[in-house]
Amino acid sequence: MAANLQSVSTWPKPGEVYYPESDGKPMAENTEQFNWIVFLVVGLKDLFADNPNVFVAGDLLWYPVKGRVDIALAPDAMVAFGRPMGYRGCYKQWEEGGIAPQVAFEVLSPNNTAVEMLDKLNAYGRFGVEEYYVFDPEKKELWAWLRREALEPVKSVEGFQSPRLGVRFWPTAEGLKIVRPDGTTFEMPGETLKRARREHERAEQEKQRAEQERQRAERLAAKLRALGIDPNAQ
Repeated sequence: MAANLQSVSTWPKPGEVYYPESDGKPMAENTEQFNWIVFLVVGLKDLFADNPNVFVAGDLLWYPVKGRVDIALAPDAMVAFGRPMGYRGCYKQWEEGGIAPQVAFEVLSPNNTAVEMLDKLNAYGRFGVEEYYVFDPEKKELWAWLRREALEPVKSVEGFQSPRLGVRFWPTAEGLKIVRPDGTTFEMPGETLKRARREHERAEQEKQRAEQERQRAERLAAKLRALGIDPNAQ
């Protein structure tokens, strides 16, 4: 009952505009699209984990204009520099110092149309996005746009370095390779867990080898002492 009362208390007062926190659409239309969205969002969050003034989100409704509920964008992944990390039910730009997300990503699904994607490009260009990326997981293709006078296409994305993110992009036969400035790459969450497991196993093996070496040294020292030899003598 208390939870219901709490939610009721957040409803807008008479005359206030209500900004929905969901558009009723699924985050992804298939598992591959979902995996690539997670790949981007998790990788971007990890990239800026030590910077409290970078906000990263996935599939979050972004309202760029106060009072215009009909204007709502929802990038599959977005990055807002100069905004604190933390919880958001939606991104209301006028409550974020007027700062639009500077970087936006879309991961295509089979149902996305050319008209729909053109509308998104125009909207992102209109409302202040500086870098816009579209990845097609089926064709393994990436497109990028950078803001100059407006969002303009990048001629070649192979090895292209994002001015804002600092990462480089490499479309591959397996999908999309994103390389951080330190040379490490974004990983699928499952791959991150596998790598952590392998590193843990290697650490355990090293620990066992060290223990075996310690025991061998103790046995040798015991034999030397039995012969009247001080194993610690110089």
